[in-house]
Amino acid sequence: MPTEDGLGPAIPLARWADRHLRLLAEETGSPRIAALSGETIVGERGSNGDYTINGRISAGLGGSRLMPTRDGGWFALTLIRAEDRELLPALFLDDSVDIHSPEAIAEAVARHDCADLVMRGRLLGLPVASADEAPVSQPVEVLIEGPRRERSPDNVPLVVDLSAIWAGPLIGHLLWLAGAEVVKIESRNRPDLIRRDDPATFDLINQGKASALIDMASETEKATLIALIRRADFVIESSRVRALKQLGIDAEALVKEVPGLVWLSVTGHGASGEAAGWTGIGNDCAVAGGLARALADASGTIGYVGDAIADPLTGITGALEGWRAYQSGAARRIGLAMSAITAQALAEERAHDPARLHGELLGWAQAVGQPFPKVPRRALEGEVRALGADTAEWLAC
Repeated sequence: MPTEDGLGPAIPLARWADRHLRLLAEETGSPRIAALSGETIVGERGSNGDYTINGRISAGLGGSRLMPTRDGGWFALTLIRAEDRELLPALFLDDSVDIHSPEAIAEAVARHDCADLVMRGRLLGLPVASADEAPVSQPVEVLIEGPRRERSPDNVPLVVDLSAIWAGPLIGHLLWLAGAEVVKIESRNRPDLIRRDDPATFDLINQGKASALIDMASETEKATLIALIRRADFVIESSRVRALKQLGIDAEALVKEVPGLVWLSVTGHGASGEAAGWTGIGNDCAVAGGLARALADASGTIGYVGDAIADPLTGITGALEGWRAYQSGAARRIGLAMSAITAQALAEERAHDPARLHGELLGWAQAVGQPFPKVPRRALEGEVRALGADTAEWLAC
């Protein structure tokens, strides 16, 4: 089953994304969101990057791999940060493993049971998953509520976007398309990696946003950030709770204090309980959400589905849930669990059209080695601001 333009197989769950974009367009009244398609949003990064469908290796640079374990399971491990490789000896309980060799890593995985690797990996802060786990969190969880704010009908929402990579910035992008003013805040020491590594995607999902830089080691600059948050309608972040508090940002306290503040926390596996400490990235979160197992059930061959598809599914969900909270007027902190959102989307698509989903999964499995489906590149509608160009305006000390 090809894409609508015939340039490659259909991306499973793209139709789910399309239906939810229609809901978002209806509720925001945004013609710019109405012009989007689910196929475009879930497929544009892989299309722009000329990715290949790689089966048990993720699309693109292959940063995530699915590997068989001793007990017959399938273990997903994402390695895109150099510091994560340094943790592999602890993951495998073996100091002799060549941490730079995919073959040696796969051999080490095969000597362990899947559940043990997932448990140790999460304790170590590695992005890992099992193809046969069930998400432990709700897809969308209201963590705390605060005071209401009455807004005029012509209020322009202010969004403070502290997130990085794809899911969180996509929420900010969709809110910008809905008419919000968005300020992207980046660390002076660690700006958003895809600004450098994937400028085509960065430009699409960060166009129109102001760009401000902050030194998180500076108490003065952090104070200006918190002052900005107190003026905002939305905050988007993708940090673990401990990391936020180390920066001196107490999300729950701010939601309790600032009327109408909608705080969206993008997480791999949940924003509360033990799962709040787990690391998750789009590809392994999709595995944890059941997509790799669904592919195997449909085709007999396990592998990755789409390109880090948990990210765009979460971005669409976050924008929809955030807008609904904003419209209610109540302050609210909302946790978004990428693995659980993937599982929910999969379940809903199975209920909606099981035969078509089965055909799409089968077609995806049969397309291994082929180019990633092509979707038309969207034209930019807003300026892509230079890094830090608006710092003085938004974070004046």
